Amino acid sequence: MDNLKLIKHLYARAGFGLCFSDKKSADHLSVKKELRELFKASETSEPLTMVQENIDYMKLLTGDMLAKKQALQQQRQQEKDLNLAWINKMSTTNAQLREKMVLFWHNHFACRTNNALYAQQLNNIQRTYALANFRDLLLAVSKSPAMLQFLNNQQNHKGHPNENFARELMELFTIGRGNYTEQDIKESARAFTGWGFDKDGVFKVRPFQHDDGQKTFMGKTGNLNGEDIIDRLLEQKQTAVFISAKLYKYLVSEIPDPVRINEMADVFYKANYEIRPLLEFVFTADWFYDEQNIGNMIKSPVGFLVGLNRQFYITYQRPEVLLEFQRALGQVLFYPPNVAGWPGGRNWIDSSSLMYRLKIPSMLLDGGLIDFAGKTDPEDEAYLATMRNRQSVVSTKVQAQPDWDKFLQAIPKSLSNTDIAQFILEPKLSATIQNTATQSADIKTLVVELVSTPEYQLC
Repeated sequence: MDNLKLIKHLYARAGFGLCFSDKKSADHLSVKKELRELFKASETSEPLTMVQENIDYMKLLTGDMLAKKQALQQQRQQEKDLNLAWINKMSTTNAQLREKMVLFWHNHFACRTNNALYAQQLNNIQRTYALANFRDLLLAVSKSPAMLQFLNNQQNHKGHPNENFARELMELFTIGRGNYTEQDIKESARAFTGWGFDKDGVFKVRPFQHDDGQKTFMGKTGNLNGEDIIDRLLEQKQTAVFISAKLYKYLVSEIPDPVRINEMADVFYKANYEIRPLLEFVFTADWFYDEQNIGNMIKSPVGFLVGLNRQFYITYQRPEVLLEFQRALGQVLFYPPNVAGWPGGRNWIDSSSLMYRLKIPSMLLDGGLIDFAGKTDPEDEAYLATMRNRQSVVSTKVQAQPDWDKFLQAIPKSLSNTDIAQFILEPKLSATIQNTATQSADIKTLVVELVSTPEYQLC
């Protein structure tokens, strides 16, 4: 298998795809050197700072109609601004690997909040620890106001424990369903009593609300607190297996391979839950580059949009269209469907979303109108300003501008049309696409045709 194909696969999974502008350096580097470059570019974490202030939520509850309306408008605008700021970051950053992992943790620790400042804070926690230590990440997420609020731990008091956070901590964040008992949930909930945050969103343990009695959790007895519970969960090898299985599905294949997942879990567990050694193990493993693992995964909606933005240097006169794209494709950042996150894989595709996926590239690269059928989410009123009811169809002018000169100049003159097609698409070229490539006289037309194929949906 040629070196460029391997490096393209690495970028498809560890980032958002290899651009023609990166091809020249990729031609001369080994996969291991290219991986080092990916890590080097992602060494530092630059937080999102779009949301600067908390809105006055008391106005939403107690204000007059005008005050409520203004506060609601401010809330909606902050949510939109935050979403677009992250899309822009993914589309322009050199720290591809970090942002690809932030996207993974964003779904692993799925959380919804109407407080954009809290959402931004949680996103920055995931960015800070994306390539660091899972215990540090888990602890910081568990203490974030967004998650404490979302999973009701603010209402978790001595004598009246709320089990919501304790349950999801085990089921979704660490050890997985079937590896704990209902009694473990009850004891864990008692350990997390008193964990909350103040009016400024600062984490606090409220001692008068904490149950300081004896607890027995997974065979360990004592006056356990929340950190003790987290440590006990990480002592279980099954937690390393659970995280590795999710990462395998995100980075390698939708079809789990228990042998490979256990190999990953061994590395993760022995590295004391350091994330970087686990990723290095995956991205240097021979099996990661097996033919069966190349071009076999459906791009997430966000990965699809970001990949187009990066390859074609797209700018938007009306960035809000990116929100409409996310809604139409079924993945609005900061708005997972539930605490389990987006299921991903083949679930990304239905007849409606596939139609949009095939139309969006030509809309972005050629300009024009696209019709959005209003898919509503009862909890997502902030994004429904242009969609008044479930049956509405809104014609929207995309107003996007790709930098065709920059894109075309980056293509080496020595490449044939077939080479260009194979660079843009991850799967092996079908006879139909090879025929299209050889018959196309115009590179620009060929490229638009290529990114409008079902094959472009795969990475």
